[in-house]
Amino acid sequence: MSTDNKTTIAVLGTGLIGAPVARNLHKRGFMVRAWNRTAAKAQALASDGIQVFNSPADAVHGANIIVTVLKDGPSVQQAIQAAAPALSKGTVWLQLSTVGIEGIDALAALAEQHGLVLYDAPVQGTRQPAELAQLVILASGPLEQRAAVQPVFDAIGKRTLWVSEQTGASSRLKLALNNWAFALTHGLAESLVLAKGLGVDPALVLDVVTGGPMDSGYFQAKVAAILAENYTASFSIANAVKDARLVVDAAVQAGLQVDAAQAGLRRFERAFEAGHGDKDMAASYLA
Repeated sequence: MSTDNKTTIAVLGTGLIGAPVARNLHKRGFMVRAWNRTAAKAQALASDGIQVFNSPADAVHGANIIVTVLKDGPSVQQAIQAAAPALSKGTVWLQLSTVGIEGIDALAALAEQHGLVLYDAPVQGTRQPAELAQLVILASGPLEQRAAVQPVFDAIGKRTLWVSEQTGASSRLKLALNNWAFALTHGLAESLVLAKGLGVDPALVLDVVTGGPMDSGYFQAKVAAILAENYTASFSIANAVKDARLVVDAAVQAGLQVDAAQAGLRRFERAFEAGHGDKDMAASYLA
């Protein structure tokens, strides 16, 4: 339901998650300004009544809140640096991308440099949850502005988990959650591969698991996609390689041994090297 809201939000990054985020904010009555490096992706939002701009600086000019939804830390950093001439001290910055530990530390330094109020808020969920405003927001940041940012999170997600007042806690939690998602993906993909390789119909794996303690909505969705050979990206292999590498790098820095995560990264890399980078990460099956 639309509300009478005069808050202006600049959304930088309008890909698989950024575009629906912008649309859902607009539906809630926020004034939304959008920019994307590939201009055509942002231009598609114009028909929804969203203002589209050719540069980050133009997009953030006059905005009360900036939302970044870009592929990685360097992309976010470049966008904010490009927006620098139009940034105002005290502007709230909601950072939704998965950027890892070094990435969020660099962005926190950038926020301090420009006097921005940074909320580290990576999201749990892919394209469909984003389209349905069903993301889970993992938020960390100062108490003072939480009342102002909560309506933004409510417009794009079904739940906000406030992790910490310390920037970076949410990005660390997101790595642990992504590790679980990747383990599930590889586990079901390899189970189907194994069944087929041993001369058994892979669909029988689905039949046995359905309704039992190992079942889940995620299992059902990914197995159905693999059996139908439908790899339309909800979260791409290319993004999975990036995020799996962030998991492994963080573990190494923390002195942790993550054997499954390292093997999973290599499996995603094999799928990418085989030309499946733009496919959904269920294409682990093809590695």
